[in-house]
Amino acid sequence: MIIKDASCVVTGAARGIGFAMARALLKKGARVVLSDVDEAALAEAVSSLDTVSAIGCVADVTSASSMAALARGAEAHAGQVQLWVNNAGLARHRRITEYTEVEIERMLDVNLKGTILGAQAALRVMGALGRGHIVNVISTASLRGIPLETVYCAAKWGVRGFTQGLREEAAPQGVRVTALLPGGVDTAFWTGAVDRVMPVEDFLTAEQVAEALVSLVQMDDNVVPQELVLRALRDRDFTHFNA
Repeated sequence: MIIKDASCVVTGAARGIGFAMARALLKKGARVVLSDVDEAALAEAVSSLDTVSAIGCVADVTSASSMAALARGAEAHAGQVQLWVNNAGLARHRRITEYTEVEIERMLDVNLKGTILGAQAALRVMGALGRGHIVNVISTASLRGIPLETVYCAAKWGVRGFTQGLREEAAPQGVRVTALLPGGVDTAFWTGAVDRVMPVEDFLTAEQVAEALVSLVQMDDNVVPQELVLRALRDRDFTHFNA
């Protein structure tokens, strides 16, 4: 895919990985629709980019109608969507006995349902075009069960399974589907997610994840980078767990 002048959508783009991805795509000459449910943070993010090629669109990934509206808005303002990045996500990491039902529902809604609805909206517009690329930002939490991350793992395992099935459904329509699995990333994602200090100095940066996105997207349209696991050299999952 040629990124220059391509119409791209990134969810959860007001901060962190999503914002870094939007900025990296813009540097390559793309037209980027940044989406987030946080209107104030999104407006600040778009303003900081200082380019007419960055467009903000408030949307809720847990709503099918909101995702459909995002797809329509992206096409109206940036042209036929060629890249859609399902990045929005959240976490609360604690012992399974300490989760509230509301927390469990919210994590499944945003991480799992949100990815499904985003991909659904993306494939509907890309299928008509006969080409495109959907990237689901998942996590290495989809590769193994991690103490204090049980619900997050459940959601991300679900997203990974969904992505594998989506890849097979989308291919006949000329649409590529990639799973991007970062390990720990030094962003505000951890604020409120855990009640302990995380070794973020050993984590990836959001910019490094964004660089990986740009690299895989630029592969030839006939090449499907199915799954990319990305971890910092010193990142280890289980060293943060105290029994």
